[in-house]
This record gives sequence, C-alpha cells and structure tokens, in this order.
Amino acid sequence: MQIYNTLTRRKETLTPLEAGRVRMYVCGITVYDYCHIGHARVMVAFDMITRYLRWRGFDVDYVRNITDIDDKILKRAEENGEPIAALTERMIDAMHEDEGRIGVLRPDREPRATAHVDDIVAMVQRLIDKGYAYLAANGDVYYRVRRFEGYGKLSNRDLDDMRSGARIEVEAAKEDPLDFVLWKAAKPGEESWPSPWGAGRPGWHIECSAMSTCCLGDTFDIHGGGPDLVFPHHENEIAQSEAATGQAYVNTWMHAGAVRVDHEKMSKSLGNFFTIREVLEVHAPEVVRYLLLASHYRSPLNYAPDALGEARRSLERFYNALQGVTPVAGELEAGYRERFVAAMDDDFNTAEALAVLFDLARELNRTKQDVSECAPALAYELISLGGVLGFFGQAPADFLQAGAGRLPMTEEEIEAHIEARAQAKKAKDFATADGIRDELAALGIVLKDSREGTTWVIEGR
Repeated sequence: MQIYNTLTRRKETLTPLEAGRVRMYVCGITVYDYCHIGHARVMVAFDMITRYLRWRGFDVDYVRNITDIDDKILKRAEENGEPIAALTERMIDAMHEDEGRIGVLRPDREPRATAHVDDIVAMVQRLIDKGYAYLAANGDVYYRVRRFEGYGKLSNRDLDDMRSGARIEVEAAKEDPLDFVLWKAAKPGEESWPSPWGAGRPGWHIECSAMSTCCLGDTFDIHGGGPDLVFPHHENEIAQSEAATGQAYVNTWMHAGAVRVDHEKMSKSLGNFFTIREVLEVHAPEVVRYLLLASHYRSPLNYAPDALGEARRSLERFYNALQGVTPVAGELEAGYRERFVAAMDDDFNTAEALAVLFDLARELNRTKQDVSECAPALAYELISLGGVLGFFGQAPADFLQAGAGRLPMTEEEIEAHIEARAQAKKAKDFATADGIRDELAALGIVLKDSREGTTWVIEGR
C-alpha cells in the first residue's frame, strides 16, 4: 500500500511501526462554531482512510482531538455571554450530529485539550529544561525556533524567508520574531490553569503535541489534517515533539485538499461560507459524502451546485442498478475487487475506485436485462465495495424517492397517477398514459418501467 507523505513529497509503502496496527492522529475541530464544508472534507477523507485500512485487515487506533480552549473560543463565549464549557459542549454535540449524518464514524479516542493541561505543562517544562523554550518578561513561554535544526522540513521553508511571513507574530517579549507561544499568561478574568510560570493556558500548537504523544506514543504512524495546517501548526508540532522526546515524531504526514466554493476561497466575507448543517438542509447526506470522495483526497475540491447535482446523478446510477435485485454473495470472474483494491492501495485513490464501481453497475444493468444468474452476485459486490467508502446503505427506493415531500405532489398522489397510467395503458389509451407521464415529468418526477412494475425518481436529486 502506497501513501503520499507530505514530509518527503513522495509516495511511500505503508510500514507500520507495529505489524498489523496503524496509529493515526488527525487534528480535529476548534469548537467555537458549527463545522463547515471544509471541515467535512477532512472528516470524510480520514473516515474513508480508516474504513479502508480496517477493511484491509489493519487494527487502526484512530485519535482525533478536540480543541476546547483557544482565543476564538474565549472571544465567542464572551460575545454570547455564556460559560466556555457551555459553548464547547454545545458545539461538540453539534459536530457529532453533523458528522454522523454524513456517515463519519467516531474516532476511537477524542482527547480534549482541557483534559491534558498537566501533560502540556510537563512537555513545556521539558522544552525549557532542554533549552528549546524560555519564559519571557510578559509571562508567556515561547519556543526557540532557531534552536531546532530541522525546522521547516515539512513545509519546505527556509527560516530566513519565514521571518517576513505574514503569519509570524512580532512581539517585543520574543527573543526572535520566529518564536511561537507555548504557554499564554492569563489576562484578568480569563479561564486559566496553574503552571510553574503562573496562571495561564496552553498555546494551540503544544496541545496537539501533548495529546498525540500521550495517546499514541512518542512516534506513531500517520498524522493528518487540513491543508492549512502544514504551516505553521504541523511544522511547530514537529519542532516541539521531537525536541521534547528526542525521537522522530511521525512517519507519514497526510493532508486533505482545500475546498473552494465556485472556484473561490471559502470565507464569510465573500458570502460563500457554508456549514455542514446548512448544506444538509438542501442536499441528501450521501450526496454530500459522494461529492467529498469523488475526487482524490489530496486534490482541491470545488463545492458548487452543479457538482452536487452531478453527485446526485452518479448515486442515482448506482441505486438504479441495484433496484429490483436481491444481493447474494457469489463468485465473479471480472476481478472488480482486485481492481478496487489496486486503486485504493495507490494512496486511497477513490476516483479510480469509483470508476471500478461504475463498471460493476454497468455490468449489473446488463445482466438484469438478460435475467442473468450473475446479477445477485454483482449487486452484492457493488454494495460490499461501496460500503468500504460509506455508500449504498439505503434501500434503492428510499434514496431514489428522497425529496418527494418538497414537490407540489405527495407520494400518495404520485402513486395514484402511476396507477391511473397503468390502467390507461391496460385499456390501450396510450394518449392518456403519455399525458400522465409528461405531467409528472414536468414536476421533475421521472417514471421508470420494468418487468417488476413502474418506479419513480426525482430528476437531478
């Protein structure tokens, strides 16, 4: 199995530190607001990766943290006039609800930063003792970036070039503008924890270093996250963790691609910022999941109405193929499973894996028309392989008829029209039958005739 490693900028063979077991940490959400579609991309990507690794026989220990103390959280709680714990608990519940709807399984562990403050303090103290960190005059503790020889190796940046970077905070208390905060001294009235350097709270970067190593050990197999985390967050994690432990931090770094909306960067100022729950008010959860997995996880993703419509139509092709067939396990000679595995073993290439599933669906449609004995086995294989990606968990009729409640006609009325059309055809009144079909088509209701009878789907949904 080959995985692209951001650190080495090439595909490498997955060789777990412990045979048969993969230890993976993914940076989670800062819980001050509802999750947006960019969060969904990362959630679904690493859910897919976890599902596939387990299907291939690996014991996966999947850890995804929750950042429940941060400047943004403090600001939002103050704006809302609510306790920090009330805000974070509400947002965590919303996150679990949103990810569950798009088929994302819970990670094995979800460590929270506030539950690991003692571990964070201990790691900061080790960095101070080793000369990698210092207590500044303002009460903050900073990391000495130039003290760590390998800084910049993940993002492929030069220290001197970074000095003028827009994301580097310049403060008089720092020894060097490149240094970043490990521990923030508390301001009056702020939530704080005790430490050897006074009351305060952890910096964002040190939280993940402490939580990941506490859960998975000083060195583990895979660390993942969104594309915006490569620098400075993941770069800083490497510097902190390797300086503190003296060990290599992570073997393989994985990053999902960025999400754009109509080919523009997603932002609230542009009015193109969508939360997961806003999207799910309009589009079926499986359609959203399909869009997020239809392209390679590392590729940029364009979120647009046309793309969602195409995702819906793609799923309809699968569900139409499955409709009317009872899946039964059986022998197949076409090698679909082997091709699926080859695609997924090549850095989780879901686009190629879905192409294999489309071939399966085409063969299933052909065998249905020929009343072939292979149809049940093909349907079983399609559902089995699709399930590895989190698809085809619904009955075909349920998916294909979804959305009928938003039409200007109830499901009962649609069925009554279908029955009236059947009676007209039986009486050889084909003009009336065609008129009923055209009336329904004008409302976006497409009829599909087969030997088993007439079913209907919603066009473009």
